[in-house]
Amino acid sequence: MKRRVLFDTSTLVGAALRKDSVPYLALYKAFALDELYISKGILEELNVTLHQKRFDRYVSIESRDNFLSTVSHEGHLFPVTASDIAGIYPRCRDVNDNHILALAQVAEVAVIVSSDSDLPVLNPWNGIPILTPAEFLAQAENSEPLESEHS
Repeated sequence: MKRRVLFDTSTLVGAALRKDSVPYLALYKAFALDELYISKGILEELNVTLHQKRFDRYVSIESRDNFLSTVSHEGHLFPVTASDIAGIYPRCRDVNDNHILALAQVAEVAVIVSSDSDLPVLNPWNGIPILTPAEFLAQAENSEPLESEHS
């Protein structure tokens, strides 16, 4: 059985902007080996972020739209309610990341991959490892199993 993984929006944005980046390589390793779990909230945030004009100089809007389509197609969409978010503990210092934690909890993911500085300080969160894209990629390449209560 493939393990369930969750990439936060900052990691997905990094992957969308540079195909030679560690976030991109980690994401495509996850597509090959794991099941990516996403939510409507992640897709909405990713859509809004990727359509910001400041990214036009890095990647075409068509490429960003194709990336969003790939994530939407490859990801397993899982619902997250306001009640799910309200019920998580411990909470993240960035309230916007509580959605990620709620998705991790309700979808019973094995690992969270994060590029920001707020989620990794909680590692592990309720038994779920929170890894940087580089850590995730290194473990995937070394075929080291991740230990999690949800594995």
